[in-house]
Amino acid sequence: MPANLQLPTFPMPELIDSLPNISGQEQAVLAVVQHDKSIFLPTTDIRLEEVTAAFAITLHMHQPTIPAGKKGEYISNLQYMFEHPHEGDNHNASAFANCYGRMADFIMELVGQGKHPRIMLDYSGNLLWGLRQMGRGDILDDLKRITVDPTYQPYVEWLGTMWSHAVVPSTPIPDIKLHIQAWQHHFAAIFGWEALARVKGFSPPEMHLPNHPDTLFEFVKALLELGYRWLLVQEHSVETLTGHPLQSQYLPHRLVARNSRGETLSITALVKTQGSDTKLVGQMQPYYEAKTRSRQQLGQVLIPSLVSQIGDGENGGVMMNEFPAAFFRAWDEMAQQGGSVVGLTGTEYLELIEAAGCTPLDYPTCQAVGQHLIWERVSPDNCQPEAVTHAIAELQQTHPNFHMDGASWTNHLSWVKGYENVLTPMNQLSALFHEKIEPLLQVELKSEGCLSSNPNKEWLTQQSRYREALLHNLLLQTSCFRYWGQGVWTDYAQEIYRRGESILKTAF
Repeated sequence: MPANLQLPTFPMPELIDSLPNISGQEQAVLAVVQHDKSIFLPTTDIRLEEVTAAFAITLHMHQPTIPAGKKGEYISNLQYMFEHPHEGDNHNASAFANCYGRMADFIMELVGQGKHPRIMLDYSGNLLWGLRQMGRGDILDDLKRITVDPTYQPYVEWLGTMWSHAVVPSTPIPDIKLHIQAWQHHFAAIFGWEALARVKGFSPPEMHLPNHPDTLFEFVKALLELGYRWLLVQEHSVETLTGHPLQSQYLPHRLVARNSRGETLSITALVKTQGSDTKLVGQMQPYYEAKTRSRQQLGQVLIPSLVSQIGDGENGGVMMNEFPAAFFRAWDEMAQQGGSVVGLTGTEYLELIEAAGCTPLDYPTCQAVGQHLIWERVSPDNCQPEAVTHAIAELQQTHPNFHMDGASWTNHLSWVKGYENVLTPMNQLSALFHEKIEPLLQVELKSEGCLSSNPNKEWLTQQSRYREALLHNLLLQTSCFRYWGQGVWTDYAQEIYRRGESILKTAF
């Protein structure tokens, strides 16, 4: 636990009325996550001055929630795969389930051998809930051991994410913070308050970074307000402030977000290099790339380069079959060759270099791709929403490749074009949710002064009707309902919308 951090004394139930715990303790969650205590520095076994380069890898895990149970109830797509093994690649269901829990075995075995492994984990809320629904508490228990046991915890870092795997650029702005908070609630309920206090990095689904100035600003604002110190970005989703590709992608950057009113925020970004090929992680390419890198100057300090990479932890033959041997082989080799190239977690790396004298102001700056063209036309000193809107419209007419859909590791796909039959109801449900909810929240705030003033009152966000409405709003924004194309997946989205609309109209 971070030193001198006071944590709530009450436990969080994982399920409430059979629904995942995704709301109701907003003030307690904020109190836990809004701190600047060191996480990995007190326990790290790395001596930075001995390291020339490092790598940090993240395993991304997700299964969507779908209305496909025997009576139309919500189930995990993983459960559907088990129940329909002859459809598509559903025969991989058992292999997928194994992948969700096996990192616990890997970490415990390597630590037992005296090795020093590192891994970062990114699990969607859908997946965590689905594992519990399926009765696979064994997987959650395995993950909990390497998350909370002090023998193994220093080798594992969890990254926050959007609860329902929503791609940020096309998520309604008021819901961005709700997704992030929902994941924090659910994670604390499964792994505990102390584990939540250690979650300081963020992994956007599909590495999809918004590039509209207002969406990016609200995203960064939500991350900072909810206690995050850094996020992972795809190198092609950002540019320098002069509009050029990054030249120092092996150093941490400071992502600058300016909105259409000229307000500016920034957050540290670690840059995921290259493309989305899962083979990069599956074959431990980041380790072998790190062996070709050296120390770099940052401010007044020479620091190790960091190769950052993320890949699906379960998807594809390489991850299923080749990754385990490659993972063990890399740590064996590092143990034999000494400590000049090491694995780190993102927060550990940042804490080490800042303890050595770096500050975020030393980091090279970047912004979301395409924004340089806007700020060429709109002076930051006289920034108005109308001017930004006009500049965007002009650029869309004069620059065929310019768009405000964001950028991700799947740039061959659009998360917007052709999906009006999902996006329209998604935005309608979000609008209805806030139309019904916001006035009630305002009444509570005005009548009580603050939500913590009466601990015996059941506040709106603690009520089952709110949690059920919120769940549907978040579920509808799951990226899978667009990623997999028209057909059964868009039909799922339409059904979620129908149920969500009914709840909002009858319960509020």
